[in-house]
Amino acid sequence: MGVTYRRIVLKLSGEALMGDLQYGIDPEIVQNIAQEVANIVASGVQVAIVVGGGNIFRGIKGAAAGMDRATADYIGMIATVMNSMTLQDALERNGVPTRVQTAIAMQEVAEPYIRRRAIRHLEKGRVVIFGGGSGNPFFTTDTTAALRAAEIGAAVLFKATKVDGVYDSDPRSNPNARRYNTLTYGYVLTQDLRVMDSTAISLCKDNNIPIIVFDLSVPGNISRAVMGEQIGTLVGGSCEVS
Repeated sequence: MGVTYRRIVLKLSGEALMGDLQYGIDPEIVQNIAQEVANIVASGVQVAIVVGGGNIFRGIKGAAAGMDRATADYIGMIATVMNSMTLQDALERNGVPTRVQTAIAMQEVAEPYIRRRAIRHLEKGRVVIFGGGSGNPFFTTDTTAALRAAEIGAAVLFKATKVDGVYDSDPRSNPNARRYNTLTYGYVLTQDLRVMDSTAISLCKDNNIPIIVFDLSVPGNISRAVMGEQIGTLVGGSCEVS
């Protein structure tokens, strides 16, 4: 397996874990993700994962319904820990040693986030799952993924979603929506393309971390992305808009 990236951050949305369910976690989806991650770990890739919690609770929706925004965001962070533990179980059943580190202290079920310890786990071939978001309200798990990628020196940030890349409009409502192959950070920000939130894009731009957006539901896509195949949309400072 010709690996292009040696250390990656894989960002999974909580919704991606639902599959076709309306709520919660689809065990088959989680198992498929675990098998793909196991394959790339076996090839020598160091993998860190950041997972959202939208399949259980979304802080911004709670705030829109009248909850205090900070409280709603903390509940959402706890939801990400539930997803992290589920992924850890699936990975370890596939023979992959895994550590969950949380930005909110939960010492009975996970380690606290310590940057040097996380890097050491990666160097020893363990997958590290970062739960609890950034530990602060008003920040998304996209921003957490960009932050952790910068902190651990990741070569790339993979954003695995339910769509096969970045479009100029919603492909679900516009059959003529155009999919981009490559984008610059600046174009994403000025055109408000909603690849990730603007804070996450700015962090990646400042630290020169490329972002690859691809469809998680296609079997083998994580491996293809690691091998450098052109899938989805690449967002990077040296890219042109195409």
